[in-house]
Amino acid sequence: MRRLATASLAIAAALAGATAAAQDRPRFTPEQIKRGAETYERNCSPCHGSRMQDPQGAFDLRKFPRDERERFILSVSRGKNQMPPWGGMLKQEDVDALWAYVVSAEDLYGH
Repeated sequence: MRRLATASLAIAAALAGATAAAQDRPRFTPEQIKRGAETYERNCSPCHGSRMQDPQGAFDLRKFPRDERERFILSVSRGKNQMPPWGGMLKQEDVDALWAYVVSAEDLYGH
């Protein structure tokens, strides 16, 4: 009986953790993701590849840490390594939409 209670508590804790993790994920509108996909296709895919699958050595954006939004925004705006700064060419809404697209890639492409 004690093992059953312990197992039940472990399962409940795991489910609560999964629910909390899902709630912590940012929520984006379909419009934001679509705008991000269009911005990505136009500006990012030549180096980062379609579906963010790195064809030529650019960073694999599917692996970008989901809890580092500010780092992403700064990298896009100011540039990083071989990537030019896009801050003067993209509106803030485009950069935010790009983040929405990148973060949603796991759901979109199953990665």
